[in-house]
Amino acid sequence: MDSSNQPIDFERLWEIVSRQFQCGAHSDHGPSHWRRVERNGLLLVEHSGADLIVVRLFALFHDSKRENEFTDPDHGKRGAAYARELRGGCFQVSDEQFELLDFACTWHTDLAHHRDPTIGTCWDADRLDLGRVGINPDPAYMNTQLGLELAGGGLRFRGDHEPT
Repeated sequence: MDSSNQPIDFERLWEIVSRQFQCGAHSDHGPSHWRRVERNGLLLVEHSGADLIVVRLFALFHDSKRENEFTDPDHGKRGAAYARELRGGCFQVSDEQFELLDFACTWHTDLAHHRDPTIGTCWDADRLDLGRVGINPDPAYMNTQLGLELAGGGLRFRGDHEPT
């Protein structure tokens, strides 16, 4: 039997990851943000065709290893490494799903666009929560049609910013 088909106990996983978060429960990049990213992702997945499991895991891990609220260029890479540590014990996913999660976490602050709908959905879900730090989401950085619309970009899509 493929262990990647086993359901993930997300609540247990959230407890484990939240307990180790260094910046505190009220951090701009902490558990409340992760929940909003998850909510955004759940909405976007309905329209993008993204992998729901990867999007939910991204919401949890992408900022989970931040060391401060300001400049922390390697936090996404550390979040992906942390997911790798917990994979197999706390959750199971296929190699293909983990590759998407690893890439989405590692590059979520350094790259703007990606052709894969799951990676693009992850990034849009995070960027749609930029209002928490006083930044309006920029439609030019959205990867999904719904993300673009929610960011105020109307109905055009990828016209002048074809994802790579």
